[in-house]
Amino acid sequence: MRSTPRTEAVPVPTPAASLVFTTVLSHGPLTRTGIARRTALSSAAVTKAVRPLLEAGYLVEGAGEEARSALGRPANPLRVDGGRALFIGVKVTGDEIIAVLADLCCRIRVARHLPLTARDPGSVLASIAGLVQELLTEADGFGVEVRGVGLAVSGDVDRAAGVVRYSPFLDWRDVPLAELAGTVAGLPVTVDNDVRALTVAEQWFGAGAGISDFALVTVGAGIGCGLVVHGRVVSGAHGVAGEIGHLSIDPLGPPCHCGNTGCVEAIAGDAAIIRRVGEVTGLPVTGSDQALDLAHRGDPGAREVYARAGEAIGRAIGAVVNVLGPQRVIISGEGLAAYDLFAEHIRDAFTASAFGTAAQCDVMTRPLPFEEWARGAAATAIQSFIGTDTQ
Repeated sequence: MRSTPRTEAVPVPTPAASLVFTTVLSHGPLTRTGIARRTALSSAAVTKAVRPLLEAGYLVEGAGEEARSALGRPANPLRVDGGRALFIGVKVTGDEIIAVLADLCCRIRVARHLPLTARDPGSVLASIAGLVQELLTEADGFGVEVRGVGLAVSGDVDRAAGVVRYSPFLDWRDVPLAELAGTVAGLPVTVDNDVRALTVAEQWFGAGAGISDFALVTVGAGIGCGLVVHGRVVSGAHGVAGEIGHLSIDPLGPPCHCGNTGCVEAIAGDAAIIRRVGEVTGLPVTGSDQALDLAHRGDPGAREVYARAGEAIGRAIGAVVNVLGPQRVIISGEGLAAYDLFAEHIRDAFTASAFGTAAQCDVMTRPLPFEEWARGAAATAIQSFIGTDTQ
């Protein structure tokens, strides 16, 4: 793989400049007055923050007929020039690697999928390197430099150290992924938990844009949760936060791979559902499609398994809402393929467990393909590039 020197970052040396840039990135085009209103910064502070961003070409200004000052002077809206920089996002699952080339506004320009034939770090790193090389070649066609790479992996990921502490689906422990990937990519590399990465993308560009407090709950192979509190993605003091999949909600429930019993993931994760449907039907169920088919054809045992999974997810969401009081909970993940089977049970369990007015929390579903998870990884690379991960 070719080596690309570390390039300059967006000129946002102050928290105010970073706030202005991310505000325009998420909500633009915005006039300076609109930026001041959204950020609670003074007009002078906005002007000071905007100037270097305009000079460097990361913000561009265009005339807007709808916005004019009291003196009749055009109030030109500002927007981020998405084509000013490119980023690579990579999502590693237990079965495949998905990589995307995204612009500064996190719009996917190119996507690639590669089956994962081996899960050891060396093999995965080699596959990542190949995909990154492909996307660097694609970037040449856009005539824009790639400024960073984001990698998203499930499990306990220490973003600050760039280390995957533990990933159950890959069976990794203490893998210095950022260092290893940076060596072969020759680019700044950000490594984060996959759900947190997706949460960053939803906060800036998706269903969480403009909301200061929300939770993203993902259902599928695992049960994850990304949290945004007062406008910041929560990582926790030790890099682990939002692990609702390992809330033990049934002391007499099935054992979980984490060592506890009755965890949400041990009841509602894909592997748990597949295993339990096989047990209650007496059939050799080996995949989610088979389990879903049995439930959709009306098998009572299979339907009860999904009902119990929905109840577990609903109780977990209720716990999140009771503790943090978010305005919105977004449910996503590949497990939404079964949403018709457990939606009612999620809602009923959530309503029963949410305390008082917490039950008024907006709970919505948002199906997202795996490319969006890779886009989330790209969003973390953008976040590192503009310095908001260190504010």
